[in-house]
Amino acid sequence: MFLIDKPYLSDILKQTLIQSGIPVVITPGALSLGLDSAMNQLTETQAVDYLRHQDPIKLYTNSENAIGWIAENLAFTDLPATLSIFKDKAAFRRATKSLFPSLFFREIKLEDLKNTNINDLPLPFIIKPCTGFFSMGVHKISHPREWPAVLEAIFHEIETTKGIYPDQVFNSAAFIIEGCITGEEYAIDAYYDSHGDPVIVNIHKHMFASDDDVSDRVYSTSKTIVSDNLERFTGLLADMGRLIPARNFPVHAEVRVDFTGAMVPIEVNPMRFGGWCTTPDMALLAYGFNAYEAFFQEIRPDWDRLLSDKNGQVYSIVVLDNSTGEPADAIESFDYQALSSHFTRLLDLRPIDYREYPVFGIAFVETPENDSSELEAILRSDLREFTVFCPD
Repeated sequence: MFLIDKPYLSDILKQTLIQSGIPVVITPGALSLGLDSAMNQLTETQAVDYLRHQDPIKLYTNSENAIGWIAENLAFTDLPATLSIFKDKAAFRRATKSLFPSLFFREIKLEDLKNTNINDLPLPFIIKPCTGFFSMGVHKISHPREWPAVLEAIFHEIETTKGIYPDQVFNSAAFIIEGCITGEEYAIDAYYDSHGDPVIVNIHKHMFASDDDVSDRVYSTSKTIVSDNLERFTGLLADMGRLIPARNFPVHAEVRVDFTGAMVPIEVNPMRFGGWCTTPDMALLAYGFNAYEAFFQEIRPDWDRLLSDKNGQVYSIVVLDNSTGEPADAIESFDYQALSSHFTRLLDLRPIDYREYPVFGIAFVETPENDSSELEAILRSDLREFTVFCPD
């Protein structure tokens, strides 16, 4: 069964819902996104009754906005308990501490942040909401002098993002401070099958503009990225699955790998693959593989076949977050045509209402593996060259 909710429902997922016939729950969030009459729709009451008689339960949501619905309606399953461990970053660290015993972390309530003594914490560290989404409220501290400015930024971000996402998705009541996890960062879409074994359906490398960059601007996948990491990431997910038992359960894991090959998860997002229909849609755009159907039909990707003709190509998701430094009400429009011309091959471009969400859109692009200039440029851009500002 699919639980559909804001902020975004892609055409790829819409077509999957229609063609697969897998039931979709008619929640207010789903209705706001425009369900197609060809979809197999169930009322909320029908959905709960349906799931009471399903064994096993297979549930996928495109958005963590739906977690509240699961907690309220599916208490008779083990889903709410499993969800809470994955979604709460402090709870996840406690559950997996035996795998990463040297990783420092501490949970701090919002009201205690201003009284926190920076000298009691090992530097450098990352601070972020225990329950978060995208990079909202995420900051790196390398020196004590940075702390006052970061505190000011955190409280400003809390104020400006208030009400954008439900508390189950973004909640600033508590923060986690943890030691910096060094190395290259990857995003992994996977599901735990009916036996609890992990099946990876896509791998992306998270590109950064600098060591201090914590944005979500560029994620890239390729034959090299998938084949070089498939075996070791499957092993990592299997290790975590032994500590947090999960079956018929999709996840989006973010992991760092240091120069020794040691792997540490940054977080594991439950009940979905990449947010805003990004990484699962890229699996289809890049490799012709439907990750949504794979989860429900328990299909294991034939990576040898899928990657056989992908030599020399890189497929990237570009998140066009509002990095202009200006609020939405100071922006008249965004030039999507100019943005499109920046890339040699644009696979898809999805405009987003930047007045509702702090994102102009999401682009899916293909670039040569031996020329990263287009990706490097957009990675370092503040997007002002594509933005039309309101006259003074």
